[in-house]
Amino acid sequence: QVQLVESGGGLVQAGGSLRLSCLASGNIFVINAMAWYRQAPGKQRELVATISSGGTTNYADSVKGRTTISRDNAKNTVYLQMNSLKPEDTAVYYCNADILTRLMTRGNYWGQGTQVIVSS
Repeated sequence: QVQLVESGGGLVQAGGSLRLSCLASGNIFVINAMAWYRQAPGKQRELVATISSGGTTNYADSVKGRTTISRDNAKNTVYLQMNSLKPEDTAVYYCNADILTRLMTRGNYWGQGTQVIVSS
């Protein structure tokens, strides 16, 4: 069994910063790519950023230059540092990971989400 648990969301004023964390735990053998997605009210879930096991990153155009994804493989944790936040960044942010378990089964796992609200 694998779990992803996000933390770090909250209410912040426009122009502020937040750092989200996502801890993966359970019967993990290898964590491959990790990612952050977000879903705003009434909208589809969208990809925010990805990071490979080797540290290669990619960002959505909407957050590029304001956001940094990073990971600590020793801690099975992925981070999302968001700066210069805008009201349109308001959403539930979800962690996602491609994980190979010790049972040698591979799956795509999601966290429960953490709410980010940016006030204008």
